Amino acid sequence: MSTLQELTALGVGFVSVTEALDLTTPAGRAMAGLLSVFAEFERDIKRERVRAGLAHARLQRKRLGQPPTAAGKAGSVRDLFLSGISKSEIERRLGIGQTSIRRLLEEKQS
Repeated sequence: MSTLQELTALGVGFVSVTEALDLTTPAGRAMAGLLSVFAEFERDIKRERVRAGLAHARLQRKRLGQPPTAAGKAGSVRDLFLSGISKSEIERRLGIGQTSIRRLLEEKQS
Protein backbone atom coordinates (compact mmCIF):
# COMPACT_ATOMS: atom_id res chain seq x y z
CA MET A 1 0.00 0.00 0.00
CA SER A 2 2.84 2.41 0.80
CA THR A 3 4.36 1.86 -2.64
CA LEU A 4 1.02 2.63 -4.26
CA GLN A 5 0.72 5.79 -2.17
CA GLU A 6 4.21 6.85 -3.28
CA LEU A 7 3.29 6.25 -6.91
CA THR A 8 0.12 8.32 -6.51
CA ALA A 9 2.09 11.15 -4.90
CA LEU A 10 4.43 11.10 -7.91
CA GLY A 11 1.46 11.34 -10.25
CA VAL A 12 1.71 7.74 -11.45
CA GLY A 13 -1.50 5.76 -11.88
CA PHE A 14 -1.50 1.99 -11.36
CA VAL A 15 -3.70 -0.25 -13.49
CA SER A 16 -3.45 -4.04 -13.28
CA VAL A 17 -4.57 -5.57 -16.54
CA THR A 18 -4.56 -9.18 -15.33
CA GLU A 19 -6.70 -8.47 -12.24
CA ALA A 20 -8.80 -5.74 -13.91
CA LEU A 21 -7.90 -3.38 -11.08
CA ASP A 22 -7.63 0.36 -11.72
CA LEU A 23 -6.23 2.19 -8.70
CA THR A 24 -6.82 5.57 -10.26
CA THR A 25 -10.53 5.32 -9.39
CA PRO A 26 -12.13 5.45 -5.93
CA ALA A 27 -13.55 1.93 -6.42
CA GLY A 28 -10.11 0.60 -7.38
CA ARG A 29 -8.47 2.18 -4.34
CA ALA A 30 -11.20 0.71 -2.11
CA MET A 31 -10.63 -2.73 -3.63
CA ALA A 32 -6.87 -2.42 -3.05
CA GLY A 33 -7.56 -1.51 0.58
CA LEU A 34 -9.80 -4.55 0.99
CA LEU A 35 -7.20 -6.81 -0.59
CA SER A 36 -4.60 -5.40 1.76
CA VAL A 37 -6.81 -6.04 4.79
CA PHE A 38 -7.49 -9.63 3.74
CA ALA A 39 -3.81 -10.28 3.02
CA GLU A 40 -2.89 -9.04 6.50
CA PHE A 41 -5.68 -11.16 8.01
CA GLU A 42 -4.43 -14.26 6.18
CA ARG A 43 -0.86 -13.62 7.33
CA ASP A 44 -2.01 -13.28 10.96
CA ILE A 45 -4.07 -16.48 10.78
CA LYS A 46 -1.10 -18.35 9.33
CA ARG A 47 1.15 -17.02 12.12
CA GLU A 48 -1.34 -18.21 14.76
CA ARG A 49 -1.53 -21.66 13.19
CA VAL A 50 2.24 -22.00 13.09
CA ARG A 51 2.55 -20.96 16.73
CA ALA A 52 -0.21 -23.39 17.73
CA GLY A 53 1.50 -26.18 15.79
CA LEU A 54 4.85 -25.46 17.45
CA ALA A 55 3.23 -25.39 20.89
CA HIS A 56 1.52 -28.70 20.18
CA ALA A 57 4.78 -30.25 18.98
CA ARG A 58 6.53 -29.05 22.16
CA LEU A 59 3.80 -30.61 24.30
CA GLN A 60 4.35 -33.87 22.41
CA ARG A 61 8.07 -33.45 23.16
CA LYS A 62 8.93 -33.59 19.47
CA ARG A 63 12.26 -32.28 18.35
CA LEU A 64 11.91 -29.07 16.38
CA GLY A 65 14.19 -27.83 13.62
CA GLN A 66 16.45 -29.72 11.31
CA PRO A 67 17.53 -33.19 12.37
CA PRO A 68 21.11 -33.46 13.58
CA THR A 69 23.18 -34.93 10.79
CA ALA A 70 26.69 -34.71 12.17
CA ALA A 71 25.97 -36.16 15.63
CA GLY A 72 25.57 -39.66 14.21
CA LYS A 73 29.04 -39.46 12.68
CA ALA A 74 30.84 -38.29 15.84
CA GLY A 75 32.70 -41.57 16.24
CA SER A 76 33.89 -41.57 12.65
CA VAL A 77 35.02 -37.94 12.93
CA ARG A 78 37.05 -38.67 16.05
CA ASP A 79 38.58 -41.84 14.61
CA LEU A 80 39.58 -40.17 11.34
CA PHE A 81 41.03 -37.14 13.15
CA LEU A 82 43.04 -39.31 15.55
CA SER A 83 44.44 -41.25 12.59
CA GLY A 84 45.93 -37.99 11.29
CA ILE A 85 43.43 -37.05 8.61
CA SER A 86 42.82 -33.31 8.18
CA LYS A 87 39.50 -31.68 8.99
CA SER A 88 38.94 -30.72 5.36
CA GLU A 89 39.50 -34.33 4.26
CA ILE A 90 37.09 -35.54 6.95
CA GLU A 91 34.60 -33.01 5.61
CA ARG A 92 34.93 -34.45 2.10
CA ARG A 93 34.74 -38.07 3.20
CA LEU A 94 31.77 -37.76 5.56
CA GLY A 95 29.86 -34.96 3.86
CA ILE A 96 29.54 -32.73 6.92
CA GLY A 97 30.74 -29.16 7.45
CA GLN A 98 33.98 -28.10 9.10
CA THR A 99 32.05 -26.23 11.79
CA SER A 100 30.30 -29.46 12.77
CA ILE A 101 33.60 -31.30 12.75
CA ARG A 102 35.21 -28.71 15.03
CA ARG A 103 32.22 -28.80 17.37
CA LEU A 104 32.27 -32.61 17.55
CA LEU A 105 36.01 -32.67 18.25
CA GLU A 106 35.67 -30.00 20.97
CA GLU A 107 32.83 -31.96 22.61
CA LYS A 108 35.00 -35.06 22.75
CA GLN A 109 37.90 -33.15 24.36
CA SER A 110 35.69 -31.74 27.15
